[in-house]
Amino acid sequence: MKFAMLPLAALALNFAACSSSPPPPASAATTTPQKTVFDTQLKSLQKAKDVQKTVDQQKEDMDKKLKDEGG
Repeated sequence: MKFAMLPLAALALNFAACSSSPPPPASAATTTPQKTVFDTQLKSLQKAKDVQKTVDQQKEDMDKKLKDEGG
């Protein structure tokens, strides 16, 4: 009978340990993010997206100009 109660006691202690931790302070959410190894890659990706937006805008302008002139 003792061995049957052991998993239940461990489960109860596990739940008690999870619920007793205090929530993180609110100021932790407002701090600046720490640098990661992916920062340079994310910056490069954002730069590529910005360049693509510029290229797409230039294409739209050119298409509109061609349509107005010869269309």
